[in-house]
Amino acid sequence: MMTQERRYGSKECGSCRLWRPILEDARGPIGPCRLGVRTGDFPGTAPACERYLSRDAAIPSAPPPVAIRHRASRPAAPLVHRGAEPSAPAPLARPVVPPPRAVATPLPPLPEELTDMTREEFAEAIREVLREDAVEVRLAPRWEGGTVVLKPGDAQTQAKEIPLDSLFHKIVMIRDRLRVLEQRLNGHDKLSDAEKVELQQYVTRCYGSLTTFNVLFRDERDRFVGEKS
Repeated sequence: MMTQERRYGSKECGSCRLWRPILEDARGPIGPCRLGVRTGDFPGTAPACERYLSRDAAIPSAPPPVAIRHRASRPAAPLVHRGAEPSAPAPLARPVVPPPRAVATPLPPLPEELTDMTREEFAEAIREVLREDAVEVRLAPRWEGGTVVLKPGDAQTQAKEIPLDSLFHKIVMIRDRLRVLEQRLNGHDKLSDAEKVELQQYVTRCYGSLTTFNVLFRDERDRFVGEKS
């Protein structure tokens, strides 16, 4: 079971929206980076990288494209001096230099670990992170404060009681781990499409084996979904 929520500094991965704890070991809460900047699970005390996104900071929206308007250069008219002598030659006209064209500033390139993602995919990943952080997986009200009793067949053996909220938290962690595994399989560049489909089927069967626990989820969108006939 995860301990009480820990506070992290502004230079640690634990305060970044892209990091989410899903397990806990001797180092404390550990979890993956949604963008794969670091591979594997690592503690929230790890130093933040250049993609750090504070949980308290607002996500800047992309600026609208700037329409560049070009002014057509007008032909230069000769300068005429009133009252000049007829024999006096007209002064040469100064050439009109057109104003410099506005050049749109190119956007900075993505880091190497994100070169396979388009900007739209990156923006969608950020929006998905915000949605996941904003929505909390809740236990159904009927099970709040409940207990799971493991009663052995031998009457002389003591039964084991487990708080339902603790069991539910572990089930949610399993679900999150399966989702991370699913994302990594789909984004793996060494697997063929056929291998990804085959491994995806195994993950789907794992979801199907856990549908028994769907009764514990308050919201239907958080439940496990197995193979559909």
